[in-house]
Amino acid sequence: MRSTRALAVSATAVAALGLTAPSAAAWDTSSNIVAMPGAIARGGQLTVTVDGCPRGGYMTSNAFSRASLSPINNHSETSKGTATVNSSATPGAYDVTVHCSGKPALTKSAAFTVIGGVRGGLGGSSSDGATPTDMAIGGALVGLALAGGGVFWMRRRAENRI
Repeated sequence: MRSTRALAVSATAVAALGLTAPSAAAWDTSSNIVAMPGAIARGGQLTVTVDGCPRGGYMTSNAFSRASLSPINNHSETSKGTATVNSSATPGAYDVTVHCSGKPALTKSAAFTVIGGVRGGLGGSSSDGATPTDMAIGGALVGLALAGGGVFWMRRRAENRI
């Protein structure tokens, strides 16, 4: 009975060691590139984290200039970097390539998406202040309001005499 129990414990230990070995080997190369946020506007800040990159490195993409990766203090195998998306980047999905010190480059395709912005403000107006047309329309509306108010006042006055 004891030998059966010892054999079961040994088999469990070997199985556990066998299951952890592939994950230990996975740290030899960079993996798990995460870009946050997944959808970003032009000119926004993109944060990228990489597992298996203990000494840092740099990252590149067609949407931003080369940016550095720095190790995260509490996570010995993870590095993080921040990049600013170019204001001229076209909307669409972009890849991120990570170059960790002493390791081969790793690319994650469609890591993030650049979304197109909208023109905000005064209805797309490109001028400052009121134009002569705006002034003419405003003046005509004020004149009509005065004329309508005068007519209304004159009618009320005439009704009081009756």
